[in-house]
Amino acid sequence: MRELTSPLIPGRCALIGMVHLLPLPGSPGWAGDMAAMLRRAESDAARLIEGGCDALLVENMGDLPYLRGQVEPATVAAMALATAAVARMGLPTGVQVLAGANEEALGVAVAAGASFLRVEGFAYGHLADEGWLDACAGPLLRRRAALGAKGVRIFADVRKKHAAHAATADLPLRALCEGYAFCGADGLIITGESTGKAARLGDVVEAKAAGLPVLVGSGITEANLAEFGAVADAVIVGTSIKEGGDWRAEVEVARVRRLRSALDRG
Repeated sequence: MRELTSPLIPGRCALIGMVHLLPLPGSPGWAGDMAAMLRRAESDAARLIEGGCDALLVENMGDLPYLRGQVEPATVAAMALATAAVARMGLPTGVQVLAGANEEALGVAVAAGASFLRVEGFAYGHLADEGWLDACAGPLLRRRAALGAKGVRIFADVRKKHAAHAATADLPLRALCEGYAFCGADGLIITGESTGKAARLGDVVEAKAAGLPVLVGSGITEANLAEFGAVADAVIVGTSIKEGGDWRAEVEVARVRRLRSALDRG
């Protein structure tokens, strides 16, 4: 499997497609069928690859409502199986375990052969819809070192979507991003206010001043991809590549191809 490094793809913006997993064991929506969950994950991943994505990101999006800062062992096991299945398809693969279960995500990455994490609450703290999430950089980086997994990159959300950030409102975005860099993040993720909502282009530009790769983590569409792609090192796309623009639906290859074309046109 090719490794995802920093910068992600020298000279151009990378297209990272989301593999939103169906509800996993331990969640209220779990349907009791692991085979169906894995088939859907593999199908979505195959469609993302066919459409031209550069990397994939596996996330337990179907596990609503999320636990805060941890998940059940059965969820970790299911995530590892799904992530391994996706990683075997050959593209660089990342992991996010909601909400803020970052050490579990690291374990999944190590077990499944994934090369990067999307991490909530890496530095500073914030009030998410699950409750208060403390910063995790210290224990997470120690765990990564102990596992011999320094090659697993950590891309950290700054002012994450679905959260309130009054506790850090006195810090400009650039100062926050510099703090994340100081704490050891490998890249920064800038989002809009919620799933499917676009980030502000000015925020992406400001984040770049911290000297780390910057990824856009929500709200990417055909209409705005060129402007974000000209500034960001990568874009993470989930909602707009699904049938009907619904994150719960299956990936639609034609939508992915149109994004790929828009990004390549610049």
